[in-house]
Amino acid sequence: MPGRLQGSWAMPIGADQIASTALRLSQTLLDKGRVYWLEGRPSEGGRQVVMCAENAWGSGEYGIREVSPKGVNVRTRVHEYGGGDYLIAGGRTFFVNYEDQRVYAGRGEWGGDWAALSAGGTLHADFALTPDHRWLFAIEEVPRDVGENENRLVAFRLGEDPASGAVAESRVIARGHDFYSFPTVSPDASRIAFTAWNHPDMPWDSTMLYVQPWGDGGTRGDARVVAGGGRESIFQPSFSPDGSLTYISDRSGWWNLYRLCEEGDLPLCTRNEEFAGPQWVFGLSRYAHISAAEILCVHGFGAYGRLGRLEVESGRLRDLKLPYTSFEGLRVEAERACFVGASPDQTPAVVALDLLRGEHRELRRSPLPDSISGVWSPPEAIEFSGPDGRLSHALFYAPKPRGGGSPSDGRPPLLVKSHGGPTAAASAALDLRIQYWLSHGIAVVDVDYGGSTGYGREYRERLRGQWGVVDVADCVAAALSLAEQGRVDRDRLAITGGSAGGYTTLCALTFHDVFRAGASHYGIGDLEALARDTHKFEAHYTDGLVGPYPECSELYRERSPIHFTDRLDCPVTFFQGLEDRIVPPSQAEAMAQALAQRQIPHAYVPFEGEQHGFRKAENIQRAMEGELYFYGRIFGFDPGFSNEVVRIVR
Repeated sequence: MPGRLQGSWAMPIGADQIASTALRLSQTLLDKGRVYWLEGRPSEGGRQVVMCAENAWGSGEYGIREVSPKGVNVRTRVHEYGGGDYLIAGGRTFFVNYEDQRVYAGRGEWGGDWAALSAGGTLHADFALTPDHRWLFAIEEVPRDVGENENRLVAFRLGEDPASGAVAESRVIARGHDFYSFPTVSPDASRIAFTAWNHPDMPWDSTMLYVQPWGDGGTRGDARVVAGGGRESIFQPSFSPDGSLTYISDRSGWWNLYRLCEEGDLPLCTRNEEFAGPQWVFGLSRYAHISAAEILCVHGFGAYGRLGRLEVESGRLRDLKLPYTSFEGLRVEAERACFVGASPDQTPAVVALDLLRGEHRELRRSPLPDSISGVWSPPEAIEFSGPDGRLSHALFYAPKPRGGGSPSDGRPPLLVKSHGGPTAAASAALDLRIQYWLSHGIAVVDVDYGGSTGYGREYRERLRGQWGVVDVADCVAAALSLAEQGRVDRDRLAITGGSAGGYTTLCALTFHDVFRAGASHYGIGDLEALARDTHKFEAHYTDGLVGPYPECSELYRERSPIHFTDRLDCPVTFFQGLEDRIVPPSQAEAMAQALAQRQIPHAYVPFEGEQHGFRKAENIQRAMEGELYFYGRIFGFDPGFSNEVVRIVR
């Protein structure tokens, strides 16, 4: 019988504990002193609900309640990844119902009565409301039976009672570009700003910033480009209280803040740090105006972020002393702010911040299982050299037995975590899924391979034309570096990843003889199939990562693990959602079939009702336990439970 891993915790974290208690907290909003946020609940099949906290400021009691309609899943499918699913402003409430993808409006500040605002048949996200409440802007996606969906910026003309049940008049404000995002309205409603971009660029490659003159009757004249284009990425335009337009641009090589002026664009704070991140979803907010003279903004390098107050005229940036390294969904109303904050020893929490007194208060935290103590293995930021000699970055987590000390054998197995995107990044915030592996005595290295965000544009573009090469080489180099230092067991190296990280995982297992096992979560095995079959948002993503398709079809084949299963000699397990439109199940099924033909131990675990990423608690648990069980069988240790989901076959 396999033995337990040396050095594992006396009470390992259970996957059921994580899956049943974890909440996804996102998209905070402030309106009339109330704090709102979106809460994803795995225990309810991944349903997202809008929550509200009243009396959030000060030290008195505050109340929390769910304000979206009972049973409704607040979620849009624009770009498939969604985001920007709801808006509450001036007491008006708007949201997308996942079931029919229609926009609904609520009557009253609590939205007690609801009615459909859009006619149906189209998708919407990323809302903005004019100060007089007469117009609601949104990004609209129009499905097409033939060819790509059309994306455009639209405006709904609102009546006195948006929740009356009458479908609102909709006008197209901007069309012709492949994508639009970040609609925002000036304080006097005389201008609208928004971003747009075209294939084959992604929003972190090249975007344009538009300003459209606006009046009560609609557009006034033509929109004009005021920034962006070329190899410049624009992020989150926003109007200051005095009407000036601010935005984030990476024209310097780093995403920094700028203000649009008649005499030219004015950099507000020039630093070799990032004030923005990749725009995978709508509704992102990394800064907000405290006043015309001051901005509250998130900035940082790599996996660690800070929150600071920026003086617009002087460029002085003063960081606030807060116990967080991650800040998402930053919003400001008067001298109050809110965001989702997390740190290496705390799960994400909705935070209310009093800017006058400098005090903060946590309103809602993603709960920890009752049986888990607060003794975590913290991340260690490490650097290592890849094959080309360039430095790359990662976060290393060493398992720490309960009560201190070190594993008795000194060298635990290592799990290399390859993040998705691939233009994403590791985070230093507490991740219970990483702690899950540590609690079972397995070390983890979360690799920010070349192409990751957080280190400037040059680092991000290391992956240009090199996907499946640079990312894989960095993951291999990180593992070997730790093994050479004696920090992990060279003979027990595994790699895991989801989506694009699943592709990196499969490439590492196929084209390198370093890892003994791996797990692909809805990962890519066939780049040509991805280029042909994926959704519009990523339809030409691989043009920049690999090369134009079909012109470079031979290169796509050379970098697709599905065509080289004869070189894959170690066990692999696949976890796949059957409703995934981003990476269809056929990819994992083809890889599993190829392994079966070669009689290599493997497992294929499909999940009905799941899409790109798992939202249901039972499936999150099954995937985590299944992966641990798989490694136990391969590495010869007992995970402490039996498993009926993962059936290892030859």
